[in-house]
This record gives sequence, C-alpha cells and structure tokens, in this order.
Amino acid sequence: MAGHSHSSNIAVRKNAQDKKRAGAFTKVAREITTATRLSGPDPDMNPRLRLAVLKARAVDMPNDRIKRAIEVGTPGQDDGKIYEEVRYEGYGPNGVAVIIETLTENRTRTVGDLRVIFTKQGGTLGDNGAVSFMFDRVGEIVVAKEKGSADAMFEAAVEAGAQNVESDDTGHYVYTEIGDFGTVREALVKKFGEPMKSGLVWKGNVKTPLTTMDQAQSVLKLIDALEDNDDVQTAFTNMDLSADIAAKLAEDD
Repeated sequence: MAGHSHSSNIAVRKNAQDKKRAGAFTKVAREITTATRLSGPDPDMNPRLRLAVLKARAVDMPNDRIKRAIEVGTPGQDDGKIYEEVRYEGYGPNGVAVIIETLTENRTRTVGDLRVIFTKQGGTLGDNGAVSFMFDRVGEIVVAKEKGSADAMFEAAVEAGAQNVESDDTGHYVYTEIGDFGTVREALVKKFGEPMKSGLVWKGNVKTPLTTMDQAQSVLKLIDALEDNDDVQTAFTNMDLSADIAAKLAEDD
C-alpha cells in the first residue's frame, strides 16, 4: 500500500561507488553478453538484453563497451566463454537469509569462493532451496521520491498493472509480477521518466529482524564481500531493519 516504509522491510544494501565501477562494468558486460547469446543482439527483440543495456547506462558504462559486450555474445564473434546462471542460497550472520545470483564459467571456483566468504563473515552457504521459500521473485521499479507523491505513484502503478507500491524517504518502490514488469515499467517511464533502477529481484516474504547497528553491519559486510566477487551479479537478503538503524545507515552512505 502507498506510504509503507520501504526501509523497514526491504534488504538495505550498500551501493558501490566509483571504487567499484570497474567491477560493475564487468558484471553488466557479462549480463549483456549472456542475454545476447540467448536471444539475439537486438534490444528491441530481446527484453533481457534491453534491461541489461539499461543497467549498463545506469552505471555510466561507455557505449563502446556496451557494443563490445553485445558483439562478444553474437555467434561467430564470441570469446569462447559460456556463462551459466547459477543461484546460491545460505544464511548470513544473525540468521539472515541470503540469495546470490551469479554468472559463472566455472561452478567449482564460484561455489568454493562463496563458501569461503560465508565462513569468514559468520554465515553458512546452504543447498539450493535452503532459503528461497522465504522470498518472492518479482519485478522492482524504483522511482525517485521527487517524481511524484506516494498516492500519485500508487495510483499510476496499480493502473499499469503493478502488485504494490512502497514509498518512503528514499523513493517509490513498485512491485510487479514477472510477466507484467515490462508493461508496468514502460507505463511509469512515460509518466515519470526513467526510474533510478529496475529489474527482477528476490523480495523477502519472511523477515529476519535486526535491532542493533552491529547486527546490521555484520550482514552488510557479508553482502559487500559477496558483491566484490566477480561472479556474483546480485545478492539479496530478508533482513528487516528497525527505522532508527535504517536511518543511521543512510546517513553513513
């Protein structure tokens, strides 16, 4: 419902800045290449590629590098590396559930690296299905707060076919069924302009509350370590932060 606090029930994850830009380029390039290899090099005919290109532009990836990533995924021009999409699951500090999406050409290396990261950060890498029941796979469209009021965003999003909107001081978070994501995104772009970010996410439906700064920082340290790994595309948690902890973390960013 409109007005619901996003920071109280959605995983708070530190966003990489300039020092991680090169790593972000590498991850997005892999996604572009994989999308191209699966469904062709034309973004107009390949929704996954279109979304990957949007992600690339959101991190200011140069056009020539986007073009090169598409070329690498085009038959006859590829680099010989075949990336697999592999999802890993586990528990972080304080029992927080974690889902990690990877693109890798070497599963053995990736699972070994992730196991080490979890162990060092006080967590445990689990089997497939260990925590995914605590999440829903949905589309997420994040629109800047100044683009419209919570009520206006809620009305526009629901009219476009969205499931729900959660608004707080950081922005408006629109959630959709996977099949409705493209249609809803297009409608919101027409009305409010390009979103801050958008894509398919794992949204926790069972929450693990964290009530101290130490608890929150221990989980964020794990997420940072995971996202520093080249094979990891994205990591999601089901942690539920108290309002004061979320506000303190926002001040630190």
